Amino acid sequence: MKEARPLPKFLVDRHHGWRKELEPATRMRLSQLAADGQSPAAMIVACCDSRVMASDVFGAEAGEFFVHRNIANLVPPYQPDGEPHGTSATIEFAVNVLGVRHLIVMGHYGCGGVAGCIKQHQDPSVKEQDKTAFVSQWLEVLEPRVPGVLKKGLDETHTQRALEHDGVVLSLENLATFPFVKEAMAAGKLELHGIWYDIQGGVLEYYDAEEGEFRTV
Repeated sequence: MKEARPLPKFLVDRHHGWRKELEPATRMRLSQLAADGQSPAAMIVACCDSRVMASDVFGAEAGEFFVHRNIANLVPPYQPDGEPHGTSATIEFAVNVLGVRHLIVMGHYGCGGVAGCIKQHQDPSVKEQDKTAFVSQWLEVLEPRVPGVLKKGLDETHTQRALEHDGVVLSLENLATFPFVKEAMAAGKLELHGIWYDIQGGVLEYYDAEEGEFRTV
């Protein structure tokens, strides 16, 4: 493919700097991972926002988490229609092949995808302008939750946060529609978790399903 270009210098320099700083123990661990394969204990569905790094939140190292990132950290409902589904395929691989014990949906403060979902709900012309836009179509997974959040009469900041929380809960509900997820949960082999990360101060909240609300970790 002639359009593909060499890496920019700043990335090459950063890679070389990273390799120079690798400790012998880290090099040995990476070699072991390459030889033995991966066996992560958890999968995290996170947003592709560049400010949100699951490895930073949990201090994780290579091989510990199986991470999938998409716009607004959404999990769509189970839909075996023969079409390509990246998020669903990743979840299937994590549960059926890797056998992860924990499946975590991670929302975050100031999510642009969530803000965009509110905007296109309030102004349908945004979506009508380009019906082929991938982002608008993807956010339709979350859009049914917008009316309930708007009815709460919150200010803009708290409306955004409420939908970020609701997006996590919706994704957890959608996960439960996957037969292999339900089977693993019923067998005691898998647990679902919802969390929300405040990138302003590093605070982490978890979803308390019994109380139906988020609590600080």
